[in-house]
Amino acid sequence: MKLRQFAFIATLLAAASIAGSGVCPQGPDVPARPVGAAEVVGLAGLRNAEFGATEAELTRRGVLRTDMDACGPTLTGHGSASPVFVGDRLVLLWLDDPMSTPEGISVGTPVGEVRDAYPSAVELAAPQGTYRFDGLLARDGDRAYLFLHDGTTVRKVIAGYADWARRFFDEGYGPC
Repeated sequence: MKLRQFAFIATLLAAASIAGSGVCPQGPDVPARPVGAAEVVGLAGLRNAEFGATEAELTRRGVLRTDMDACGPTLTGHGSASPVFVGDRLVLLWLDDPMSTPEGISVGTPVGEVRDAYPSAVELAAPQGTYRFDGLLARDGDRAYLFLHDGTTVRKVIAGYADWARRFFDEGYGPC
């Protein structure tokens, strides 16, 4: 097993453990929300963190924090979204509950509902013998949602540039 594969598997296991821990994020940058309230993430990004924005721009506006003990920068007020930067530009957001698409798709949504909401989504099969999830890539121009699922429910939602979402799926990168 290559070091890269081992690191990816370790990252997936850690993410699965964190996602299934049942502990809601807390702190000054995580707004209190009623149970079931979801923040909508469109294909342009979040209301104050748009895809294509630079790290410097988001930091200047007070949206990006680098002082937290996390695997990378975090978005102020968006404890359920992990930003992924490439070449200093925001290209993807990893989303956890309670974040959702405008169609109401979020972590925990049945895969059948994803297919109904995005009938043109492309099926992506995880490589055999890996601990990766299968995916559904719902593309709209140069943007897309990537829904990672276990065959029954959505386990992770990734939004952003379609080419980077597909590259993530093919190469198996994580947000850290």
